[in-house]
Amino acid sequence: MALAVVTAPAALAEPGVTQVCKFPDPRFKEISGMARSLLHPHVLWLHNDSGGGPLLFAVDERTCATLATVTIAGAPARDLEGIAVARSTSGESIIWLGDVGDNRDSWPYLRLHRILEPAVLSDQTVTPTATYRFTYPDGPHNTETVMAYGNRVWVVTKQLAHGSLYAVPLKKHGVSIAEKLRVEGGLVTDGAISPDGTRYVLRDYVNAEIVTGLPAGTSPEFFALPNQAQGEGVTWTADGKALLITSERDARLLRVEPAALPRRAP
Repeated sequence: MALAVVTAPAALAEPGVTQVCKFPDPRFKEISGMARSLLHPHVLWLHNDSGGGPLLFAVDERTCATLATVTIAGAPARDLEGIAVARSTSGESIIWLGDVGDNRDSWPYLRLHRILEPAVLSDQTVTPTATYRFTYPDGPHNTETVMAYGNRVWVVTKQLAHGSLYAVPLKKHGVSIAEKLRVEGGLVTDGAISPDGTRYVLRDYVNAEIVTGLPAGTSPEFFALPNQAQGEGVTWTADGKALLITSERDARLLRVEPAALPRRAP
């Protein structure tokens, strides 16, 4: 594997925002989810939107270079829209990949694929250790956000007026009913729990909400994000001090410092 060439991030006109790098991979036309690896330093896992196939991409967060392409065997991919990486209570690093997009609010159930994070970064095929099916108490909803910590998984629905935060029961058989925890803003496109589990972030196309604690949390703060074509991905830096964000139709990986971002009213 060639050594990564790391360049200094480029400061942008917006306070607290820097361009880390640009993705050179032409396959990244609809980046929809992004999560930090727990096994490989400086590595992010990305996936595309609907139609991209059951693929995960390991990317160097310093250079945006693609390091590996992982095919998920036997994993239906109607519309992959969310990803999270969490260490299970038994110590395994687990990738949670959500086949949860449902633009017509019509699917009888959504899927969460549980995947052991590959210990070696190489082009390979892996099989989920489990796939969980779930739906919502009031019927189908479009969803683009998957968050995980320990053995717990949460999702946030994407709706016009408002979405909602749910805890997902992980039952191996049948279709479980997600538990509604609270109402969230509309058009939430991604979210992530901080590395130490003390905060989580939700984003939409223009704003971010940072909440204290694990979902449902307390004391939300709202921030204006930099302009993007269709902002969809968010994760935390390894130290939990800043956010990394991505967008469809925009090859930039941006770092944003919440303390420097303009505050927004709830």
